Amino acid sequence: MNPVRKKRLLIVLGALGGVSVAVALILYALSANINLFYTPQEVAAGEAPVGQRMRVGGLVAEGSVSRDPESLKVQFDITDGKGTFTVFYQGILPDLFREGQGIVANGTLVREDYFEASEVLAKHDETYMPPEVQEALERAGHPGANTGASDNKDKQETSY
Repeated sequence: MNPVRKKRLLIVLGALGGVSVAVALILYALSANINLFYTPQEVAAGEAPVGQRMRVGGLVAEGSVSRDPESLKVQFDITDGKGTFTVFYQGILPDLFREGQGIVANGTLVREDYFEASEVLAKHDETYMPPEVQEALERAGHPGANTGASDNKDKQETSY
């Protein structure tokens, strides 16, 4: 083989190898940072992977909020009418957080019935319902599924 061709071939193979490594690193980084959304029904049924970061959303169950008087620890149940599980959170909750309201929590499912939230997001006004929560409630046939449904289609921005 001609030395010039051999040199070009090595340069091309080196470039392809470098691009391959870069693409592999990008795909690995993206897969590690994906937060999939799960409904309370999916979490209660064991369809959500334990130990992985995810987003969960639903309505805060009535009478389920329990606060620790000596710290910022709080626990509450999330439901969609068909599934319920407990969320544990330490921090300041949003001002609009209350029982019966739609929320989205980011965190990790520690056990099938124990979700440790790192962030809790509440809806930003009285009529808005997060699209993921709205769809989950509609699929579950929850009676509160129509709350703010007509406003969701027109709103493009959220305060999350």
